[in-house]
Amino acid sequence: MNKNTKKLVVSAVMLALATVLSLLKIWKMPWGGSVTLFSMLPIIVVGYMYGTRWGLLTAFTYSLLQMLLGITFSQSFAGLEGWDVFFMAAFDYVVAFTVLGLGGVFRKCCKNGLVALLLGAALAVLLRFAAHWASGAILWGSYAEWFFTDPEAFTAVAPELCSSVMNSFSGTGLACIYSLVYNGCYMIPELIIHLAGCAVIYAVKPLRELIAGKAPKKSEDAPAA
Repeated sequence: MNKNTKKLVVSAVMLALATVLSLLKIWKMPWGGSVTLFSMLPIIVVGYMYGTRWGLLTAFTYSLLQMLLGITFSQSFAGLEGWDVFFMAAFDYVVAFTVLGLGGVFRKCCKNGLVALLLGAALAVLLRFAAHWASGAILWGSYAEWFFTDPEAFTAVAPELCSSVMNSFSGTGLACIYSLVYNGCYMIPELIIHLAGCAVIYAVKPLRELIAGKAPKKSEDAPAA
C-alpha cells in the first residue's frame, strides 16, 4: 500500500470511528449539544498525523457528516428560516467541526510531542466552543432571559449566578453570557475528556509511535522476511 492510499484509508477509518463515537453520548443537553466518548479525538489525531491541510480537509468532511446526522436525527434546523439556516450550518457544523483538523498545528514548533498534541487538541476544542458560542448568541440569544429566570431552566441549578447575570447584563451582553454558559456546560467537559484521551494515546508506546509516523520496531526474535 503506497503512502497516499494508506493516508486515505486511515483517514476514512478515523472518520467512521469519530462518527460512531459521536453517537455515544455520556450526557445530552436539553436544547442541543452533548458530552461524547472521545468523538473528536480521531479527527484531531488525523491532523496530528498528516498535517494541518489534510487534517482540515478530513475535518470538513466530518462536519458534513455531522450536519447530515443533525438533520436526520435531531432536526437541528427545525424552525429556522433564511439566514438563520446559513448561520446554523456555518457555525454549528462547518466551522465548529472543521477546526478539529488543527490538532497537529503545534507539532513542528513544539519539540515535546505530547505537549504539541495537547495544545493542538485544546486549540481545536476551544475553537469549536467559540463557534457554538457565536451561533448561540446570534440565533438563540432571545432565550437568554428565560434561561436565567425560569425555574425549569438553569435557575434551578445556580440561582445566585442567574440572579447576578440578570442584574449585570441585558440585550446583546445577556445573549453572549447565555451562550457562553449553555455551551460551556458540555464543551468544558468535552475539553477535559479529549485532553485526557490525548494523554492516554501518548502514554501507550505503539499508539504514540503510530501517530508520530514511526514504524514499530521488529522484535529481535522475529523471523526475517
